[in-house]
Amino acid sequence: MESFLTQAGYGALIVLCFVQTCYITIPSKTTFGFAGVLAYEGHLNLVAVIVIGSLAELAGSYVAYTVGRIGERPLVDRLGRYVLITRTDIDRAERFFEGRGALAVTIGRALPVIRAFISIVAGLSEMPAVRFGIFSLLGTLIYASVLSAIGYGLGSAWHSVAHGIAIAGYVIAALVVIVVVGFIVYRLREVRKEAAEDQARGPI
Repeated sequence: MESFLTQAGYGALIVLCFVQTCYITIPSKTTFGFAGVLAYEGHLNLVAVIVIGSLAELAGSYVAYTVGRIGERPLVDRLGRYVLITRTDIDRAERFFEGRGALAVTIGRALPVIRAFISIVAGLSEMPAVRFGIFSLLGTLIYASVLSAIGYGLGSAWHSVAHGIAIAGYVIAALVVIVVVGFIVYRLREVRKEAAEDQARGPI
């Protein structure tokens, strides 16, 4: 990624920011962080990195939003159990977005991990596309500005700091795996419970 950014500059930034927002596993902290380093070294412009990267991420977030919007409830009812999503989850998401969807999208797009899923939830909740775009861009600008500024501030020290972050990341990843396994077990129980209730009620 760093080599790609160094060689292709803004073109690489656009590609990486777009695809990482479409759920392809590319760490956005590295994209914006190293782009900030390149700005420090004079290869890129810091403001341009933030603006171009944020717009590319906005385009990618619309892809995820559209997947959720087009899928809607029928898709969740038919296929949700295979991805551990229940109708109750969607009900919860809709209640959460009602009256505070703007805040949820803005904060969600500014936070690691959560930002990868908030767009599809907004689509499932049928948040208006223009409203989603405005607040998704706002949250992304905050995220991009912070990480790019950190990369710019670290400058030549980026690689040593990034190495330390990577080591810490392995520890965090192990903890995340434990949490995810527990979450999947819980979700499987919820899906099976809902399926049993549907079977007990019989055909509608």
